[in-house]
Amino acid sequence: MSWRTIPMKFPGTCLVCNKKIEVNEVALWAKGLGVKHQGCAEVKQLKCIVCGGPAGCPNCEFADNCDLEKVSQMCICKKCSDEKNAFSLYQTSVAKKYPMLNIK
Repeated sequence: MSWRTIPMKFPGTCLVCNKKIEVNEVALWAKGLGVKHQGCAEVKQLKCIVCGGPAGCPNCEFADNCDLEKVSQMCICKKCSDEKNAFSLYQTSVAKKYPMLNIK
């Protein structure tokens, strides 16, 4: 899926920073994914191990101490971590994506 640069015809919310994108503001759009600010596209972002969406790195409580090049790729986004059974979802996702860890 490729991101397209478009002038916004409707207001939207950035997938990366969760801030509003105004009408006529130029943003990046991908069908089925949503929109993001052009500046946010340049931000390195880990994927959530559970849902595969952005993990929310710019807003993470550990952002000041996190080296995205060295950190584990097993982060979880805020939405998934707020789920009632978040730990179970996390364990299941890690076990599926990394079967060599032999997690049960």
